[in-house]
Amino acid sequence: MRFLTIRNLFLVAFLALFSTPDLFAQDGNMTVSQDPKFEQLLNEKRKINSSITVNDRYKIQIYNGESETAKKTLGDFRQNFKNFDGTIVFSTPTYKVWIGNFKSRIEAERNLAEVKKKYPNAFLIKPNK
Repeated sequence: MRFLTIRNLFLVAFLALFSTPDLFAQDGNMTVSQDPKFEQLLNEKRKINSSITVNDRYKIQIYNGESETAKKTLGDFRQNFKNFDGTIVFSTPTYKVWIGNFKSRIEAERNLAEVKKKYPNAFLIKPNK
């Protein structure tokens, strides 16, 4: 059996290190092709995300319970109060109907008084999502 001397070992390692990268090198050019509608959708999503502010807004909760009743409550609410937006939020194991998106607590309390005429169990919340 023949052993490599240290000098020959360094020579083999040197040649292996500096000769192989050139064999498998790639050029740095990359071409990405995408549908032009993708950029439109991305811009729309950015606009929507910038308008969603949950942490610093107040909402009014008008219902907490089953899914079907939550849907009926939201539909009834939208017919009676067309100037407020409303949504159903799932929080295990119940569904909640939240309405409005109020900047200040005073504004939310004024609207709460109006909503309580139709929904007496409504109350003010400040979501922390």
